[in-house]
Amino acid sequence: MYESFFNLKKKPFDLVPNPEFLFMSRSHRRALIHLDYGIHERAGFILLTGEVGSGKTTLIRDLIKKRPAGVLLSKIFNTSVNFEQFLSMVNDDFGLDVHGKDRTALLRDLNDFLIEQYSLGNRPTLIIDEAQNLTPELLEDIRMLSNLEADDAKLLQIIIVGQPELRKTLSLPSLLQLRQRISINCHLAPLSRPEVEEYILHRLQVAGNRAAVTFCPDSMDIIYRYSRGIPRLVNIICDFLMLSAFAEETHQIDEDMVRDVIGDLDFENQFWESGLPEHGEILPLHGETLAAGKPGGVMELLMDISERLSKLEKESIEFRETSLKEMGENLMSLGSAFRFYARETDAVVSELKALVEQKSGSEESSLSDEEDMPQSLVGHQVLLAALKDKKLKKV
Repeated sequence: MYESFFNLKKKPFDLVPNPEFLFMSRSHRRALIHLDYGIHERAGFILLTGEVGSGKTTLIRDLIKKRPAGVLLSKIFNTSVNFEQFLSMVNDDFGLDVHGKDRTALLRDLNDFLIEQYSLGNRPTLIIDEAQNLTPELLEDIRMLSNLEADDAKLLQIIIVGQPELRKTLSLPSLLQLRQRISINCHLAPLSRPEVEEYILHRLQVAGNRAAVTFCPDSMDIIYRYSRGIPRLVNIICDFLMLSAFAEETHQIDEDMVRDVIGDLDFENQFWESGLPEHGEILPLHGETLAAGKPGGVMELLMDISERLSKLEKESIEFRETSLKEMGENLMSLGSAFRFYARETDAVVSELKALVEQKSGSEESSLSDEEDMPQSLVGHQVLLAALKDKKLKKV
């Protein structure tokens, strides 16, 4: 509709997974290298996952389009089937007769075909897309296909492609043997902020005019924020932006236009219903202000943490002050008690000393009779006599 206005040969942001528009982000490039390596090395099972709209199917279609010589492909996109139906689709893709054959016959035909292709130097490869829909029982049956092997290599390469929930299914204890047979495991990550910008310009270039429209930096920030770097969502936003620019007969896309489009699409509710962060939980980008009275979730969290820290600090200070006050009072009490008992002890010692000296003079003769007695015993008896005398005086 707007192609001629922007001097484009085709729609740049169509939702069809066209490998012609494949953008090789860092994550996509790594995944493609892993896929090529797994097929070339007959790695057995290869697992590829990614969020909805991350480009998994586009990557697989590019792999199919550019498959090297000797690679024979069977592609399964309908995964809501039983194992017999699954085998029928695989064999049919490989060109085998499936009419009226049961599970045993289908497995035998597949095994014979794989052995024949191995002897010819070919590499049969099975690609299972939308594998998150497979039941654990069917996944276990698919694992049995890996038992079809020669002495030194797997006869069938199996690429399992699905959304992140596929990993939850594969983590079941019953699928331990399948997990152990996955030789290559890769995940398509969302695009980064710079990659989103380059992705948009790349698609415009492939469509015929890289300079068809000009995006202000803030508009790119908002596109990244609401798409979370998911290519399909970037396409949805940009397709409507191109339509809006066409309606306004402009080649400039600014922040206000992006906000209007996202608001019209009710983007958060429409495209993020899978439990991902709500609008209030998205961190605002540089230069973007928050609505008055509606702080973002991260800001609320920071404010809450700050309040809690202030409260803890206040409580800690109050506790220290109370503890120090009580400790000071206890020390003062102990000091008073110590001084009291020290004075009492000094008085008793002085009195005992006087009594000992008095007794020593009056009982001189008695002590002479006891010259042979050890000094410690003599002193002990003198002290006892003094204490006894003091007691009698008090009475």
